[in-house]
Amino acid sequence: MEKKKKISTKQRILNEAIRLYNENGAHNITSRHIAAELGISHGNLDYHYNNREAILLAIYKQMREEMTNSYQEKSNNGNSSFDHFHLLLMHLERFQMKYRFFNLDVLEMSRSYPEVSKLLKETIELRKEQMSKVFKSFVSDGLLEDKSNIALIRLQHTIRIIITFWLSQREVLPGYRFNEKGEMTKHIWDLLIPYMTEKGLEEYKHTIEKYSEELEEIE
Repeated sequence: MEKKKKISTKQRILNEAIRLYNENGAHNITSRHIAAELGISHGNLDYHYNNREAILLAIYKQMREEMTNSYQEKSNNGNSSFDHFHLLLMHLERFQMKYRFFNLDVLEMSRSYPEVSKLLKETIELRKEQMSKVFKSFVSDGLLEDKSNIALIRLQHTIRIIITFWLSQREVLPGYRFNEKGEMTKHIWDLLIPYMTEKGLEEYKHTIEKYSEELEEIE
């Protein structure tokens, strides 16, 4: 029987920090709270991460790596670029809930923690380049109309705004009806539909039908 890989103390700290931050907000949780929940001394935790920014920076590096892998995963099994994009959006919705404290407080994180802010800005530029490549594949595959460059750049920027602030708008605009599972993904597809070619519309319908059950299961 294969042994389970032992989780390091550093990773246990991060996992517990994420749980507590999600439940209470990062600014309401100290390293002593985390240490107490883990049953370790504050000195032990401090040895690995000596302040809140060190913990947040480690969490954000983990977040960045996780999503970078998802942006880069385009399978070679015949899936279209729309399939890849749809899987990416579904992962983004799950990802946002996994790290919801960060997504809800991204502006405060950026203002309060210089090292986190620096990496966040680098990541934003990386995602901008990656999204541009995704759109170029849409056009080259004949799924989106070859519109003016500025129109597609503006569309990509709008999508980035939605992704970045989706959870925040749910908190600020609770009276609106679009809070069901998968709504962020649906909103983004709705933005793309007017730009789709006939081939793109057919591929879009095929993609939605193919992954409809998975979309409903987003937590």
